[in-house]
Parts: sequence; C-alpha cells; structure tokens
Amino acid sequence: MGEWTWRAFKIVQSLVERLPRPWAYALAVMAARFAWWFSPLARPRLEYNLKIACPELQQDPAALRRMSWLNFRDHAKAYADLMQLPNARVETMRKLLKVEGWEHLEQARAMGKGALVVSCHMGSYEVVAAIWSATLTPVSFFAEELEPRALFEWYRDTRARLGISVLPLNISGLRKVLQALRDNEMVITAIDRDITGTRHKLPFFGRPAPIPMGPVQMALRLGTPLLPVCVYRLPDDSYMAEAAPLVVAESTGNAEADEARVTGELLRPIEEFIRRHPEQWHVPHRIWEGGP
Repeated sequence: MGEWTWRAFKIVQSLVERLPRPWAYALAVMAARFAWWFSPLARPRLEYNLKIACPELQQDPAALRRMSWLNFRDHAKAYADLMQLPNARVETMRKLLKVEGWEHLEQARAMGKGALVVSCHMGSYEVVAAIWSATLTPVSFFAEELEPRALFEWYRDTRARLGISVLPLNISGLRKVLQALRDNEMVITAIDRDITGTRHKLPFFGRPAPIPMGPVQMALRLGTPLLPVCVYRLPDDSYMAEAAPLVVAESTGNAEADEARVTGELLRPIEEFIRRHPEQWHVPHRIWEGGP
C-alpha cells in the first residue's frame, strides 16, 4: 500500500467508523462488487485456492463464481468491522457472539500453560479476540508488519485499545509470545499461509503447501495446548467462534518428525473448517505451486 492509498484508506475508515453498522456493511458490499469485478490477481488466486479446497467447484464454474463473490462480500464486511473498531464497545459486540466448543477452550486454559489458538484467514477475528481479551485473559496476535508503517501502527493501536497485543513476526515478537504463554495468556495465529517463508511443505487439502511450523515448535517447547478455532459470520451478521478438540504436542525426541506429525493433526480441523465455510476463507494469495 502506497502513501496515497493509505491516506485514502484513512478517509474511508474515518467515514465508516461513524456509520450505523448496516450502512457500513452496505458501503462494504459496494466496494466488494467493484473489487470482485476488477481485481486482476486476487480473484483468480482466490478461485484457484477454492477449487483445491472444494474440488466439486472445478466442474461448476457458476458455483465457483458465486462462491468467490460471497467470499469478497464477507471479507469486505470483515473490513467494515475492523474500520468500526475505534468506536466499538465490547459490551455491544459480546451480544453478537456465539460460541461452539467452549469446553475445549476451558480445557486449554485449565492446563495453565497458555493457549495457542490456531486459525485460518476467516471471519472478523478481531471482534472475538476483543471479547476474549475483555472477559477471559489477555490476547496477543502474531501479525506481519504492513507497509506503510502508519498502516501497521493503526492496526496495532486499534487492537491495543481493545486489549489485544499485536506482535511482529520477528525475534522480539517471539520472545513476547513465549512470555505470554508462560503467563497463561492466549496467543492467536493462522496456519493456512506461510507469511515468513519458512518453506516447510506439508499436505494441505492433499497437495504440498508451505505451512508455518512456529506454533507447533512453541507448543513442543512449552507444552502449550494447540486449540483449532475458526470464526465465521452467520446469516444475521452475528459471529460464531467454533473450537475443535485440543491438539497436544508430545515430543518423541525426533523434532522434525514431531513437528510434521503435530502440524498434520492441526491442519485436519482447519481443513474441515474451510470445507464447511469456503465462502468465508479469504486467501487471495499463492499457496500451492501452479497457482496464478
């Protein structure tokens, strides 16, 4: 994002944060329609990824187009949620959240070693993180540092106001994550896109893909439970946070084999989340070789 694009973003964001929620969504859907029609690379990449996650879409171009449009629409609504966060109140957001699998989260917290919540790029996860931070325990995010710097600082400061710590993907951020887990706090990260370029490849929807190994490496080191979670939007624009059973990383002494085995166990529920809600899995990035 260039400087002028950042300034345009701030102008739009300053408007959206003052709008009633339905109006903000209406504006977001208009922007999504424009982006869906005119994105030169994001839409082809998204549709390529959707065809791998949902092979039945390969034989149904009309269904694929509809799925990618719904994907752009729901992602635009998530951006509207993000833009409205500076004026958001946790008490109001809490009324919009439903949770399934709460017992898995309670089980993770009862172990006293923190909780590594592992998810995918789906839904308005800032809303859920803000609610958990206000009601359960401090929450930290791993996040890539965006350009320009002012954009990253806006993301960081907006989340911080709601009690969410944003930690960069570097050594300093890693140290803070390890300390947060030792303090029995919650750390949220995603595993469906290898942002740091570690290049560890594992089967993802049956095809080799680079998968970040950091969450599992930390879990093996600290004994922290891994909690697969996805957040998705319901038809009435409320939110569902759904947790799967814990994945406990146990070491056998073979670090490389342990990392691959536990990461594979973690990917299975993530794949199931995506298969059930492909219209909300927004990853317009190159994941597999051969993609656009």
